Formats: sequence, C-alpha cells, structure tokens
Amino acid sequence: MTKTFKIVVLAKQVPDTRNVGKNAMKEDGTVNRAALPAIFNPEDMNALEQALRIKDRFPGSKVLLLTMGPSRAAEIIREGFFRGADGGVLLTDRKFAGADTLATSYALAMAIKKMNPDMIIAGRQAIDGDTAQVGPQVAEKLNLPQVTYAEDIMGFENDKITIKRRLERGVEVVTSTLPVVITVNATAAPCRPRNAKQLMRFKHARTLTEEQDNEHNSYLPIFSLESLIIPEWGVADVGGDEANYGLSGSPTKVKKIENIVFQAKESKRLTSADQDIDSLIKELISSHTIG
Repeated sequence: MTKTFKIVVLAKQVPDTRNVGKNAMKEDGTVNRAALPAIFNPEDMNALEQALRIKDRFPGSKVLLLTMGPSRAAEIIREGFFRGADGGVLLTDRKFAGADTLATSYALAMAIKKMNPDMIIAGRQAIDGDTAQVGPQVAEKLNLPQVTYAEDIMGFENDKITIKRRLERGVEVVTSTLPVVITVNATAAPCRPRNAKQLMRFKHARTLTEEQDNEHNSYLPIFSLESLIIPEWGVADVGGDEANYGLSGSPTKVKKIENIVFQAKESKRLTSADQDIDSLIKELISSHTIG
C-alpha cells in the first residue's frame, strides 16, 4: 500500500508592508487591514511548495490550507487551489479579531485538532509581525515536535521525516517523528506558478459568505459541487475557551506603527585637498556632529 499524507499548510493574508501609510493603524492599536493591499505571506508560499512536493512524491496525499482572517482571506485558499492544493478552511469569526500570536496560535491549534493532519507546515514568519512565534506556539499547544528554519524536506523513512535546516552559520539535517510542525525559510524553493487547469476549475470556489455578498454574479448553482465550497469555521466550530480568542486572549498589543523614510537633504562636493578636508572637519565640529 502506497504511503499517503494529510498536510495542513498554515497561510496568512498579510498587509503589504511596503505600502504602510498614515492610516495603517486603527485608534485601538490594531492593524487597519482595509487600508493596505493584501498579499499571500511570502514564506507561507515557500511552505506551500514543500507540501506540494510531498504530494507529488506520494500520490494520493492531501494538501489543505488553513488561514484565519476576514472573509477576503478566502483568496489565500483559492491561490492554494490554483497551485495544486486540495482544499482549505477559513477561520473567521468576530471573536478572533485583534488576536496576537498567542491567541492566533490557540485558534489555529484548535482547528488543526479537528483536521487531524500528519504534518503542519508554515512559513517561518509573517511580514506584518516578523515574530516567528505562531508556528512554534502551535506546536507547543498541540504537544508536537517542531522543526524550524526548514529549507528542504528531504525524505521519509520508518515513519520519520528528514529535514534540512538553514541556520545562520551553516546547514543542519534533522529527523523527526510524525506528526510534526515545520516552519520554512525564505531560502526554500519558491512556490510553483498557478496551473491553468486548476485556475479554470477553482476560480469560482467561494465561501458561503462570499456567495451571499455576491448579488449580481451568483454562482450558487455551482455550489452543488462540494469541491467549490470553502468551509468557514468560527469559535463554535473549533471549540475551546472563548477567553483565549481575539483581544481577550492577547496579552500583547501594537501601540503604534510608523513609516520612516530617509531622505538626503544636502550634499557637498569636496576635493582631496587639505583645505577642503580641514573646512569639513571644522563644520562638523561646529554643528556638534563630531567632537
């Protein structure tokens, strides 16, 4: 019998931090996601590629995306479909809003318990927080082994997985039992492009919320096909203690975010003559830049 795996890829729709402006934060200190373009978190794309490579190696394996966010975050799951994923779940509930890494990892862990995968693969960190905490926190809450800074999933033998890690000063090869939580570096292989057949097949995949909001171009008849329904789970679906979700479960708060741009105001052209150097030093001393 051929070995198969059920893989959950943790993916996040993040604000494009290259376009942070004055309206990037709300008054309560949370990110104003509506004011920023939303993109697929880059390292989560690397994680998706690692999962798809396992699926290529072991036909019959399933790759499922799990993301948490508002209704528009379903776009992440569609992008996964276009590249070869088999499905996904959108965690969406007002009670999840304002979550820090601790509350986010709690919600993800509760959903993962329900999905019961063989492995969980995520990007090392998200560009909107750069904490690299969610993956390890999920592993701790699920009481699973974790391998961070993964660059390549090399193979499987005797129910163990072998992983290459890219560290600051070299490479390390480790093995782990399954199930396991793996976080993937940006140095890992980039994600494959969209597949044209997958794009045509899943371009109308939607959550029921998206379908209800779509007044003029309804594809509701297509929803007789289960594969086009993107499930939405809330707190009632995943269970757990409601006090651990959202703002109430978040001990850390973002107070302020700034976009700092460095600009050159003045320039001065000098020669190598002693007089020019002497003049510059005197100017720097008088302005208290040096001395």
